[in-house]
Amino acid sequence: MDQNLRGATACVPGEFVHRADPADIIPTGWTQLTENRFSVSAHWPAAHPFFSPVAGDRHDPVLVAETIRQTTMLVAHAEFGVPVEDQFVMWGLHYTADAEALAVSGLSSDVTVDVICSDLDSRRGSLRNLRTTMVLTRDGRHLATGGTLARCTSALAYRRIRGERMAALDRPVPLIPGVAPELVGREHSKDVVLAPGTRPGQWRLRVNTAHPTLFRRPNDHVPGMVLLEAARQAVTAALGGRAYLPTDMAISFSRYVELDSPCWIETEILPGHDPEATTVRVTGLQDGEPVFLSTLTSPSRALAVAGAGLGTRLTG
Repeated sequence: MDQNLRGATACVPGEFVHRADPADIIPTGWTQLTENRFSVSAHWPAAHPFFSPVAGDRHDPVLVAETIRQTTMLVAHAEFGVPVEDQFVMWGLHYTADAEALAVSGLSSDVTVDVICSDLDSRRGSLRNLRTTMVLTRDGRHLATGGTLARCTSALAYRRIRGERMAALDRPVPLIPGVAPELVGREHSKDVVLAPGTRPGQWRLRVNTAHPTLFRRPNDHVPGMVLLEAARQAVTAALGGRAYLPTDMAISFSRYVELDSPCWIETEILPGHDPEATTVRVTGLQDGEPVFLSTLTSPSRALAVAGAGLGTRLTG
């Protein structure tokens, strides 16, 4: 690794976080504290074409998930020597965020991420599996905790695993009509990742491979962040189409979601001990098999379903 990169600001290569557009790169620098502990500086955009504020004046909590995802890849590539051409798969991601600390105004857009890596599994000198645990702060104030379970697969091994599925890289995916943007908390149809289902509480995943943020590069399967966004949009639709602030989220993936077969998204509102909180379980199914499971929680009814004038996004 180029030692001049370590710890410097605004110098994170896009290939380290699998982002081509500089506007999508959240980490700005990193420092190794101990063998498996790192401090990562990050910057949250006050305005972004996709990660725009929700519930009127809160940063999109999915920014927490994206920060965790990019930070995990950054550390794996920059500090553990994972080649940038390797395939990076998140098998699980979770976070818990402070709703008040997500406020857009009154706080800096700079975020500090304390990262601990564990369960490191290397084969033939190459990192293959790792778990990350993170604490995010803004202006010295606790913002969120979270982590991932990730796997790194060499390009050769990935091609062998995926076999004929690799041909999906060159196949166009028809863009099916989506639901109305306002039903899923979006302003623009290009950002809608759900299409109507066959019954209430069910939607079909809408795959837009031309989306500049969700499909950052050609892929042979649906990226995990698309499925996370599908879960959030499904919850929004299930609760009446107004902004949902998922301050708690956990998602696990059981298999790849293929591009050429319908993926069905189903929701179930769960009972809880806190009558003010709203928790929804979201399940993804493809070819009759579960592909992901996610649970999202908003801390209060007021935040779960924002009132008129606060429930729409500021930008799409």
